[in-house]
Amino acid sequence: MKQYIRNTATALAVVLGLVGIGVVAYAWQLPPFSSEVQTTDNAYVRGYVTLISPQLAGYVTDVPVKDYETVKAGAVLARLDDRIYRQKVEQAKATLASQQAALANSAQQENAAKASIGASEAALASATYAKRRAEESWNRVEELSNKGIATQADREQSRTTLDQAEASVSQAQANLEVTRQNLQTIIVSRDSLRAAVAGAEASVELAKIDLSNTVITSPRDGVVGEVGVKLGQYVAAGTQLMAVVPPDTWVIANFKETQLAYIKPGQAVEVRVDAFKHATLKGHVERFSPAAGSEFSVIKPDNATGNFTKVAQRIPVRIAIDDGQDLSKYLAPGLSVVVTTVQE
Repeated sequence: MKQYIRNTATALAVVLGLVGIGVVAYAWQLPPFSSEVQTTDNAYVRGYVTLISPQLAGYVTDVPVKDYETVKAGAVLARLDDRIYRQKVEQAKATLASQQAALANSAQQENAAKASIGASEAALASATYAKRRAEESWNRVEELSNKGIATQADREQSRTTLDQAEASVSQAQANLEVTRQNLQTIIVSRDSLRAAVAGAEASVELAKIDLSNTVITSPRDGVVGEVGVKLGQYVAAGTQLMAVVPPDTWVIANFKETQLAYIKPGQAVEVRVDAFKHATLKGHVERFSPAAGSEFSVIKPDNATGNFTKVAQRIPVRIAIDDGQDLSKYLAPGLSVVVTTVQE
């Protein structure tokens, strides 16, 4: 009897040991329980969560949206006090008008300079004719003086008149060159005036942009998150006011590196959503992360120091939800899911 009990106990221990080994092998997907079907519960819904912030500082004068409200692209989310920015637009317009007037005045100065050149050319011609008459008079007086007919006083007066005529020609030539240089100066300064006008026009556009930025709008269709800004609150540029969550969602499943050999782009998967009473959605693998999740962490592990224990790394895999599923429109970023590959 004792021998029977001993044999029974031994057989029971062997059976329990085999069951324990089988459980461990199944849990770790070891032969003979290994399968090409891969599953991970380290998976979450992701989406484009757009944080809304102002580009300007000012007091909030209007917040027309409420928490979790559906909005369209371009819908007004908040308004800032725009009185200062409206005056900046008017100030920039006044500066532009002043620069445009200066440019127009430059054109008028050019016309005046061209007229001065005409006058200087006429004066030079007149001085040239006077010089010619003085030369002719001098030649006659000198000839008469050589014959003893003209007096020395007549000769000196004629020579003085010729010298004055030559001086007048030189002065007229100098005046003509001055007027030409004045015209060139006006033409050269025209470029700086045009640049000033262009700068003033840019200032007007910048002021208009600042004015338009006092109205904060939704960049795309979506649902507003919790509204963190209040009426009358002073906000600085970059202050987070609220978030807009578009309807586009996908799943990031973090598979172990040992599972990747059984996963490929385009492969069908099943996504079980915890929030939907574990209802299943169909999807497919889009692409793999270029590196393990540990490589994107702020503090990366240094495996070259201390004792080492090998740990299977996780590789993020992007999963797209197939169209035509009613439950997919209720997916929200952050929900937990379980992803299982479908064996082809």
